[in-house]
Amino acid sequence: MPSALNVPNAITLARFALVPVLAWALLEGEQALAFALFVVSALSDAADGLIARHWNLRTRFGAVADPLADKLTMLTVGVLLAWQGALPWWFVLAVVLRDAVIVGGALTYHLWIGSVEMAPRWLSKLNTGLEFALLLGVLAIGAGYVDDGAWRDVLLAATLATIVASGADYVLVWSRKAAQARRAVAPR
Repeated sequence: MPSALNVPNAITLARFALVPVLAWALLEGEQALAFALFVVSALSDAADGLIARHWNLRTRFGAVADPLADKLTMLTVGVLLAWQGALPWWFVLAVVLRDAVIVGGALTYHLWIGSVEMAPRWLSKLNTGLEFALLLGVLAIGAGYVDDGAWRDVLLAATLATIVASGADYVLVWSRKAAQARRAVAPR
């Protein structure tokens, strides 16, 4: 098992450190800097994953910290963009509710059934990709790199659809796993 202190995990920790700087840039109206920091965060997320897989440096810490760094980054950017009026609040609420359902389901499963193996589903990966693209697009609009247009509303709708669908997918998967686990221990 690789040490928890390795290059991919150091990159993940650096992404955590970028969050307050990114928040500061948005709060100060430094849209171009916020856009650049968001891109750096995304590229470093890809890099830590590639390095971990290629050199077999996967750790339990990385498996937990990497998605948390993603969520913290995207939630911070989403909330601040909504606060600035660049995103609708209902969208941020949908993101938070989906994550709360997933975490609540995992916690409930852990408490009532047993250990939890967190593995992202393809629909969740699609959701994360669309959410990233939407936030990047809104940041690019704020920085003056692209014009606002119908594409933003289409991307917002597509992202919302994957938020709902992936949340429902996790509920179904965890429900099936719980039912199977209960049947396995039920007296015959």
